[in-house]
Amino acid sequence: MHTRIKKTYICKDVIGYKINNHIAKTYKPQVGDVGIFEITHIGKHRNVQNSEKFNTAIIPGDRIMAAFGTRYATAQFEGYVPEDCNRELHILGAGGTVGVIRSMHEKYIDIGPTKLRFVGSAIDEEGKVINTKALKRNEMLSFTGLPAHATKVILSLGSSMDSGKTTSAAYLLNGLKKAGNNVAYIKLTGTVYTKDADYNYDLGADITADFGDFGFPSTYMCSEKELLNLYESLLKKVLQVKPDYVIMEIADGLYERETKMLLYNTEFMETIWGIMFSAGDSLAAINGIQVLRGLNLRPFAISGLLTASPLLIREVKENTSVPVYTIEELSAKAIDILKKNRGIWTGRKKLRKVS
Repeated sequence: MHTRIKKTYICKDVIGYKINNHIAKTYKPQVGDVGIFEITHIGKHRNVQNSEKFNTAIIPGDRIMAAFGTRYATAQFEGYVPEDCNRELHILGAGGTVGVIRSMHEKYIDIGPTKLRFVGSAIDEEGKVINTKALKRNEMLSFTGLPAHATKVILSLGSSMDSGKTTSAAYLLNGLKKAGNNVAYIKLTGTVYTKDADYNYDLGADITADFGDFGFPSTYMCSEKELLNLYESLLKKVLQVKPDYVIMEIADGLYERETKMLLYNTEFMETIWGIMFSAGDSLAAINGIQVLRGLNLRPFAISGLLTASPLLIREVKENTSVPVYTIEELSAKAIDILKKNRGIWTGRKKLRKVS
């Protein structure tokens, strides 16, 4: 008899619930719907992040509480919410995102995903399926862009997943903090898991926030309006520490759906004070800069994994005027780096000067 259910991080706000084991076969889950799942096979994910942010080991036969969602991760999985629950399901992300995988990176073909069986839905006192996004809906704000006027928002963008965005953000943040500033970190898009926010907190952030705080198992396939509202909500949350700077990371690369959507949105970009771009190699760096310049956006710095190689740094410097910094330089020279920033073009309207 199962007496213990391992609650994943995305379900941290689920307090009282009952399990409906007899939900209709016609039930079509929505993003954020909470369910109880039995582990049937261990693949890529051997742990899940629990509601207290600790990694919890899982084995076949365990039951977890998680939420349906999507995932876009070029180095891992592409997955979606299933049409129904009467099928093999998969863990898409360790923070508790569950769905069905459509494609995966070659390196996971042999091991495959961790597989699940749907046991039942977590329901409230009225018999309605609990939804993590709905639990936070009343806390969401409508986009105005006004909170950005109270701080300086710096975007940490990258050429792809695992290009060094989080590390670059953390070291720049570390330098700004050492210089006596209040600094906040936001993870605007991605698949729920607190590792990036926790890392930035460890390196000095006064406060961190990410989309999981508002019940999003992931942001993949969100509408543009929903993303803008989420941005406003996260920014308002971190303003409580009166940050001089907010470092905001957007997941994956410039061609990813939500990243591209935001970069093309003039209202969003007019709230941004500066851009830092990370890449894994010289070609990705130069191409990324060209893509951004095509949108009239000029990053003040290039960093990322490429800076581990002096040869790659030299190649980038020979082919662009955008300064290149190692993560150590971002930390040691943060204020000087930002003083050299001449501004970024936002849309086609104006050049925003650095004060």
